Amino acid sequence: MIVSSFYHITFSFILLSFIAKFGGPSYNLDFDNTSKESTKEDLWKVKLTDSLGIPEPAINYAISGYLNLKQSNQLQNDSLIAIVDFSKPSVYKRFFILDIKNKKIIKNTLVAHGKNSGFHTAESFSNAVNSNQSSLGLYITQNTYFGKHGYSLRLQGVEKGLNDNAYKRAVVIHGADYVSDNFISRNGRIGRSFGCPALPPEDTQEVIDLIKNGTCLFIYHPKLNAISPAEQEILQ
Repeated sequence: MIVSSFYHITFSFILLSFIAKFGGPSYNLDFDNTSKESTKEDLWKVKLTDSLGIPEPAINYAISGYLNLKQSNQLQNDSLIAIVDFSKPSVYKRFFILDIKNKKIIKNTLVAHGKNSGFHTAESFSNAVNSNQSSLGLYITQNTYFGKHGYSLRLQGVEKGLNDNAYKRAVVIHGADYVSDNFISRNGRIGRSFGCPALPPEDTQEVIDLIKNGTCLFIYHPKLNAISPAEQEILQ
């Protein structure tokens, strides 16, 4: 409100005048630095949306979820965040790893969606066992293992009713030959998984080693826009 802002400004002016006249504790009133940090954050978001095409809602959801997980001490690796953008067709590189502290893009590659989620583009999502669909929302990466798809990474879904069956469904990150440029050139799309965010084989080990053991992963689709970040029910 305007009245509230007026009283806030007046109080701040009186406080600074008092300190200047009578002395007092040394406060860091570096407004320029705060402004620079805010500008840096804004430029970072612009780069992610304009250069990489990540939708702004995806960034906002991901960062909000990341902060919630970080504040509840659920992340062992809080320097990185991985985002899967299922708003785009599968021929696009929809998997991103971001260095959230240094504002850098670490990795951008192809990623598959579940075969019952859609053909070229993912449209349907499920938390149900045997649905063979992708699940949206926040995840925390777990341990690695060697399975039928080779080096793989377990995922723990942390949003109740949205993806909390992911571990039970064996939704994991693994490599797959059908996730490749060659497959796209032959079929006009990449192949589909049973619900796992499968990656190109040549990128799998690098990606898994970067985000294993306690990194935030967020899988986005515009259908999540009906839920505000503040309404995300994150399991503790």
